[in-house]
Amino acid sequence: MSVLFTSISPENPVKKEDANQLLQALGLSVRPEEEDDFHTLLAAVHDCAETVSNLPDYQPVPDLKRYPRQNVRRPSPEEQAFGQAWAHKFFIQGNPHGGLLAGKTISLKDTIAVAGVPQLLGSDIIPSWTPVTDATVVTRALDAGAEIHGTSTCENYCHSTSSYTSAQGTVENPFASGYSSGGSTSGGAALVAAGLVDITIGGDQGGSIRVPSSFCGCVGLKPTYGLVPYTGIASGDAINDHAGPIARSTLDVALCLDAICGYDGIDDRCLGSPAHGSTSYAEGLRNGPERLDGLRVGYLKEGFEHAAVDAAVKHVVMDAVGKLAELGAVVEEVSIPDHYHGPAIWTIQQRISGSMTLLGQAHGRRGLHLTEMERERLPWTADGFERAFPSTKNVIINGLYLTTKFPDLYGKTVNIGRRLRDLYEEVFQTYDVVVMPTTPTVAPRHGSRGLPVETLKPSMGLTINTAIFDVTGHPAMSMPVGFATAKDNAALRLPVGMQIVGGLWQEAKVLRVGHAWEQHYDWKS
Repeated sequence: MSVLFTSISPENPVKKEDANQLLQALGLSVRPEEEDDFHTLLAAVHDCAETVSNLPDYQPVPDLKRYPRQNVRRPSPEEQAFGQAWAHKFFIQGNPHGGLLAGKTISLKDTIAVAGVPQLLGSDIIPSWTPVTDATVVTRALDAGAEIHGTSTCENYCHSTSSYTSAQGTVENPFASGYSSGGSTSGGAALVAAGLVDITIGGDQGGSIRVPSSFCGCVGLKPTYGLVPYTGIASGDAINDHAGPIARSTLDVALCLDAICGYDGIDDRCLGSPAHGSTSYAEGLRNGPERLDGLRVGYLKEGFEHAAVDAAVKHVVMDAVGKLAELGAVVEEVSIPDHYHGPAIWTIQQRISGSMTLLGQAHGRRGLHLTEMERERLPWTADGFERAFPSTKNVIINGLYLTTKFPDLYGKTVNIGRRLRDLYEEVFQTYDVVVMPTTPTVAPRHGSRGLPVETLKPSMGLTINTAIFDVTGHPAMSMPVGFATAKDNAALRLPVGMQIVGGLWQEAKVLRVGHAWEQHYDWKS
């Protein structure tokens, strides 16, 4: 035993009955003759906890002298865009000597820690909390010369692919007010699409970079799991956490990826990633071939033939695939029947792991833990739960149910997820990339806040082609390839996204395909 103890001090709050009360929820108890000993042991661990609580925390110290935060504020109505696209406005000037992102303007999803800037997480369950550190991606963007103009609205605890769930307000689609900009990186995609910033750095646990990119006509990349450090970003589910850029061009995505990727010495997700500063994604696009001669592209049968995929979206993406053939690519149909299992596997993983995160029970990772946020949001209260968006309540309820009724299921989903990864890796032995529609439809109208099913309905089914790659960890990028008619308005045309997926650590191939398409075709025409 590593816990040292002596007699229980009078100040120690642990009571003799506490052990049994803790076990009662599990239907367990200790024998009467054991109560005194477990009281002593529990009191000892309480003393250990008090000792650790009184130690100073250890978080990276941001260089506020070099990168001061200027005029941090909640935006006024006059400063807002597309409803509530901005979470906080401020200005941080990056490296004055330039770098990969010199002159580029950036917003950050409101899950990314910026020291001194309150974070809302799209919620009002708790008051905004203020980080004391900068996320690794923030430091790296600033070192690369970027100008950061603020944090952009995310959906309520990031539990939605709609854009009307944030407690701060609705984010409107830049192409049509009243329609979704996607989620959960909703505000950032709208700001990029409108040209108000060049790049947004977002997070993706099920499609939260790619869905809004598809709806807003942006290029959005979910990199290989672990390529970009998640240090200092509020976690949804450690096994699905990805961070990456949204921009208006593949080249800007590549520039940002070069600037922010690589192990940072903190996040254990990144242990297998290349050294920071060693990648050359943007240079590869600038100096590489303009055509795709000899490159092998598979278009995924299951990604197109799912019943939820709108015929107009399928037609636009198939037309875009045909243009890859015009650029010299060898284009063939591929089939991975288990692709259809992706949403179910993702749902079980996310509900169980996501609920543990919400309840403060996530563990097993070496990295930076945002202790200020945990102190603010825990423990849950009846009032906080009542204010939670139905999707957040659903994650907690589902997770508690699954861990009680299916105790082996989380581990099984991890095992099957690895099988899905291996099935895709087999395909990537023959094909350089696989393509499919990003989302099955164009942006839908905003939903309404009512009973849970009614409220969640607008998001249902949108991640049938995206969530699986959070499970497998493959790099996946959405790029705009045309327009299709809105389901409820024949006169309205909205962006369509094509998803390009590559083998693990094969971002260069994904970016090359997207860049070549962009250089030869104008998606807006």
